[in-house]
Amino acid sequence: MAGSAVPGLNRPYQVQGEEITGVKAKDMEIRRYMILMLFGIQFLPSFAVAQEEESAEFTLEEYTDEFQDNFFEALKQKGIENYDKAINLLLECKRLEADNAVVDHELARAYFADKQNILAQEYALEALISEPANYWYLNTLVMVLEKQGIPLEAFNEKIPLADEQLMENLALIYFKNKNYELALHILKSLRKSDFSSQLTLKIQDSLNHSGGLPAEQEPEEPLAGTGDPLATYRSQISSLIEKEAYQELIKLSMEALEQYPTQPYFYYANGLALNKTSKPREAAEVLESGLDYLLDDLAMADKFYKELAAAYSALGNTSKANMYLSKIKSGS
Repeated sequence: MAGSAVPGLNRPYQVQGEEITGVKAKDMEIRRYMILMLFGIQFLPSFAVAQEEESAEFTLEEYTDEFQDNFFEALKQKGIENYDKAINLLLECKRLEADNAVVDHELARAYFADKQNILAQEYALEALISEPANYWYLNTLVMVLEKQGIPLEAFNEKIPLADEQLMENLALIYFKNKNYELALHILKSLRKSDFSSQLTLKIQDSLNHSGGLPAEQEPEEPLAGTGDPLATYRSQISSLIEKEAYQELIKLSMEALEQYPTQPYFYYANGLALNKTSKPREAAEVLESGLDYLLDDLAMADKFYKELAAAYSALGNTSKANMYLSKIKSGS
């Protein structure tokens, strides 16, 4: 869906190539809709929106066997680029659950992958209207519209562009797409918060590294507070890595990402833990999302590439595994 969120997230990571075999659908929640589009839905504004998780979860037990079978087969077919079949299966899911935003979103992604941009736009818009605060639905719509050269504002009568969370999501999407000036423009219009302060600083860092810092812009100061929770998270995560306590590491790194979704170390830690607990597909998604925040940290980049190589090796994708191995520069 990959692709939140991002920060990470409701943010962010696109789910691609999801082939689910030998798994009882009723025992899963589409991996919580592929880990809620990998951190989607549960991350975001204020980096940790209390998103009424129960209502956001896509629980397969609520749906018929026919719906489940079609949905999983659609994901499988999309993963092997059999888009026509995937679309037909998703349309059957749509017939069974006409108002299901998850199905609309997957249809948008399938049509987009099949280069049917008008239909992709239609379903992406429908999904976002159903859930305006969902980072992934907005991310997909922006991607589809940018491909066609259409501004999001063209749909201001349908999309609640005054919604604070939607605009925070949009700022993050523009940042990840390196549209820094647009991201800053949006942030200026938002109330001051941890999210706006952290993302503004990250944008300023990116602009400084690229030599494109606008003269009139001054980095915002971090919000005052007692102690250093960021350092605390890093220390605790480092300790769990040393102890090889990977189940605990998954939980703590996800919590850290909710609070600090632009910190690459937390993406690395989560990806490492997922790899070590035999979840290479999820690991690859998380790690590739974290690459956006690396900047010039070559040592951390090497750690990402090693874990990505390990994940794709476990998935049997030797081409991608070798690609990431070739990126390692330090030789460590």
